[in-house]
Amino acid sequence: MSSPLPIISGLSDLSGRYDAVLSDVWGVIHNGVAAFPEAVDALRRFRQDGGRVVLITNAPRPSQPIIDMLDRLGVPRDTYDAIVSSGDATRSMIAKYRGRAIHHVGPPTEDDLLYEGLDVRRTGADEAEVVVVTDLDHDDDTPEMYRSRAELWLKRKLPMICANPDRVVEHGNKIIYCGGALGDLYAAMGGIVLMAGKPYQPIYEECFRLAEEAAGKPLQKSRVLAVGDSVRTDATGAAQFGVDLLFITGSIHAAELDAFGKPDPQTIADLLAPSRAHVAGFLPRLSW
Repeated sequence: MSSPLPIISGLSDLSGRYDAVLSDVWGVIHNGVAAFPEAVDALRRFRQDGGRVVLITNAPRPSQPIIDMLDRLGVPRDTYDAIVSSGDATRSMIAKYRGRAIHHVGPPTEDDLLYEGLDVRRTGADEAEVVVVTDLDHDDDTPEMYRSRAELWLKRKLPMICANPDRVVEHGNKIIYCGGALGDLYAAMGGIVLMAGKPYQPIYEECFRLAEEAAGKPLQKSRVLAVGDSVRTDATGAAQFGVDLLFITGSIHAAELDAFGKPDPQTIADLLAPSRAHVAGFLPRLSW
């Protein structure tokens, strides 16, 4: 059994121990519909006290559209120093297919910027050399609805580039499936799946570089704090990169952890144990 987690009242309890925060976006700063004012306030206060904030997101789009979305949701730009997205990492993977045919799975127009300037042709699966998954086509879809399509991909031995490793995400008061859930299905069927974003190291290395650039000095990983709501991506990614974790319980795990009622620290610790993350504390929502 894992050890119980330390009880904290907010980020202010930890801020003196860290020079930089690598914060997840969806589920921590907003829920896809509105920003969380307490989270925005916490990150702004951390920066006002001299800390640096880099946002790290598995959104399958380049950074600029995400910045635009944060603007619309009411997340001021002085909340953070920089942002790195899974879409940025995915573009590097897609670039290897320049001049060739790819098959896109996800919202039909929302992710067009992912391919801008990469000179790839979007075709049906019967012609493509690779499948690129940003998310499921519609919010109400489930991965099982794609099994027959995946059978064709598998028959043609198409690799899959999964631009969003998240399995699920909080959207308003709903939990919806993400690209990572479809990647899991394809891998279970025997397909080759290449993941971008968290918990994989390249996105963390870029975040760390930008945090050092913003700080104007080298940083020690022991003084960098990751903030996130997912065991699979945020906790595992923090553990593998060697930074501490502040776990947000009130998002995708809210119901099972009774995040807004009487959460049990031992239950939270047991949930996080497989990730091997070093947990600095937990909060239902990020706050100061």
